[in-house]
Amino acid sequence: MSTNLPYISTPGVLPKILNKICEATVPESFNADFLGTKLGFPGGNQRAFISWAKKCAFLNSDGTPTQLYKDFRNPNYRGHAMAEALKKGYAEIYVRNEYAQDLSRVELTKVISEITGSPHDNSTVKAIVGTYTFAKEFADFESKKEAIIDKDEKPKSEKPYDDSNKSIKKLNLGLSYTINLVLPKTDDPAIYNAIFKSLKENLLND
Repeated sequence: MSTNLPYISTPGVLPKILNKICEATVPESFNADFLGTKLGFPGGNQRAFISWAKKCAFLNSDGTPTQLYKDFRNPNYRGHAMAEALKKGYAEIYVRNEYAQDLSRVELTKVISEITGSPHDNSTVKAIVGTYTFAKEFADFESKKEAIIDKDEKPKSEKPYDDSNKSIKKLNLGLSYTINLVLPKTDDPAIYNAIFKSLKENLLND
């Protein structure tokens, strides 16, 4: 059987390593020492992760972490990064079905069996299916990598600026003034009524 599909012979360890990657700092070189000493996975079988990560574009050929690796560590971009990694690492599957992530385990096994030329119960076929399935748990195929704007930084209005607003504001400007009124001394309320009626009609109207 010859295939470029990446896998780990013990797929269940994959999510454990990926979770540790999110907690650890980004190394200058992701090698067996980093995997064993810093992440705590010294086993020989677990070193297959490095090959898997290179095929999925998390690591360059020399072991240096890629931008995709760094994006995966960012919780805002993690789902998108893993989706991109799976499309790169399992490109042969996506050539056959661009929505491979939606396939059932049985359907996925059938596709991988066809690609590898091995029966569905072959140990490597099972390992490939398991590795892909565990990795897919981290993926979000609907998300897009885009800048996240804080709510407080968003513009309050998306309407285009209108210069006419300036003129409207200018027209609405008014003057403020104070009237000091000296009333005559009188006991006749009719005089006061006449004065206030005149004020209302001549000065207080819009």
